[in-house]
Amino acid sequence: MTRYLIAGAAGQLGTDLRKALAGRDVTALTRADLDVTDRDAVLAAVAGHDAVINASAYTKVDDAETHEDEAYAINALGTENLAVAAARNEARFVTLSTDYVFDGHATTPYAEDTPRDPINAYGRTKAAGEELALAAHPDGTYVVRTAWLYGAGGANFAKTMVKLAASHETVSVVDDQLGQPTWTGDLAAQIVALLDADAPAGVYHGTNAGETSWYGFARAVFAQAGLDPERVKPTDSATFVRPAPRPSYSVLGHDGWSRAGLSPMRPWEDALAAAAAEGLFAE
Repeated sequence: MTRYLIAGAAGQLGTDLRKALAGRDVTALTRADLDVTDRDAVLAAVAGHDAVINASAYTKVDDAETHEDEAYAINALGTENLAVAAARNEARFVTLSTDYVFDGHATTPYAEDTPRDPINAYGRTKAAGEELALAAHPDGTYVVRTAWLYGAGGANFAKTMVKLAASHETVSVVDDQLGQPTWTGDLAAQIVALLDADAPAGVYHGTNAGETSWYGFARAVFAQAGLDPERVKPTDSATFVRPAPRPSYSVLGHDGWSRAGLSPMRPWEDALAAAAAEGLFAE
């Protein structure tokens, strides 16, 4: 029987990974349980496991601009520690990465082998984590890049929109950034399918299919939550200047799945409807 270890098990993806692996032999470790920056602690925790999933991350994108060392310790060195530990145990290693490893200036979906060119500190630390993991455990590492995550187990854009609707007649959302809203429930199931299929190691893009803007996503969230989508108003990025630059185009291509004999994830609209039906907006 495969023994799984999840690092970062308390986050919204970690929560859905635990559900997706229900009934299996799983060690679920939160940040309090395992400091991924501690190599010795990581080696001890991973011992005896056959598959390691790294859902831990420093995700405060704006704070990373002034705390890049802290972000690097978790996103790069922590990822490397887990990859080294997995290699020593001959375990497969899945680490989550991000669309932010790209420059955000493309006009067609980014292929898995597009050269990394991050535009902010967070992206640099995640790109470094990819490189270190693939170098430490080349035959057993799966880099799964994702984006625009939302799920029931944490704070996210979709839930924020519904909260704002309770106190604002209208909400303004940028319509000049394109990406792929991705439900953690679907992503967790895809990661489990990847491991179950014993797919080739390498880079995969774990996002729901299709594309939209944050404005389009917000309108869809309102509709699924039983709110009037007309209350969402379009604006542009110049209205919301933040410390870390955001990519204007974050659509990821999915050819890696078909090469591995697996189906890519379903359209984002279908995933959002399923997430809502499973209680995404229930508090």
